[in-house]
Amino acid sequence: MHSSTLDPDADLYLRRYDRMAFRAARQVISSYSTSFGLATRMLGKQQRTDIRNLYAMVRIADEIVDGTTKAAGFDIPATTALLEEYERQVLAAPLRRFHPDPILHAYAITARRCKFDPEHIRAFFASMRTDLQKSMHNAASYKSYIYGSAEVIGLLCVSVFLAGRKVETWRRARMATGAQALGAAFQKINFLRDYAEDHATLGRQYFTLELTEATKKALIADIRTDLATAETAIGLLPPSSRTGVQLATQFFTKLTNQLDHTDTRTIRNTRVRLSPTTRARIIAQVCGGSALSTMARIPGISKITQRS
Repeated sequence: MHSSTLDPDADLYLRRYDRMAFRAARQVISSYSTSFGLATRMLGKQQRTDIRNLYAMVRIADEIVDGTTKAAGFDIPATTALLEEYERQVLAAPLRRFHPDPILHAYAITARRCKFDPEHIRAFFASMRTDLQKSMHNAASYKSYIYGSAEVIGLLCVSVFLAGRKVETWRRARMATGAQALGAAFQKINFLRDYAEDHATLGRQYFTLELTEATKKALIADIRTDLATAETAIGLLPPSSRTGVQLATQFFTKLTNQLDHTDTRTIRNTRVRLSPTTRARIIAQVCGGSALSTMARIPGISKITQRS
């Protein structure tokens, strides 16, 4: 007989494991993200946990294709097999209440609660496979890559923000459109800021044309269109999610402005970053003058804000 039928407090073990898994997911985002990590701190408690759990799963998939496995001695066939195995595990994760992998365990809890669409997960992993198969993109593959690597993440975030809520069909559709646009904008911004690493280290060319001042300006204009579309939907989000999304949007809007005023020669050689002072100013503008003192009371916030 299972021990839980004998011991009514046996689920304490599971809840303790849940908490550990959530802490592990939180550690992933604090290790890899500055601006987005700060923005998640302004979400409601449940949304914050769920977004961190989703981010952690996505980050591990990124690590599989972005050089970590190569550094560990994996060749392309072995890396592809590892990615496919991880995809199978992620798709199956919501069906089980316990996973020995804490990140999968945390992700599974969120996927069940938020009713993630498996097709969004498959689209994400399809784009991750592309990173192992293609070094250059044409217009069609570029569009497909952005959908799977970024737009579906926006849609999954909407599932987090609206979990357990009854929302009119038109409202949810507007939020979905805005989320896809915001995800696309974030990805295109990252293509620019990470150009040096993608091109020189990973051997990838996401842009369909060579990076010049003219093509950079065209991409910036495209990003601004995406950001404007996203802005029209942020006000429809629940209050528990709205400030965090607005903060992330303003971080990336400022980064877009910075990239716009950075010459392509610098972009080719350096990762453009927001300074701690700039982040602090944006937090104060979006969240109010008291936001800095409020966030200063969050454990670890000073260390994160000072990362560059």
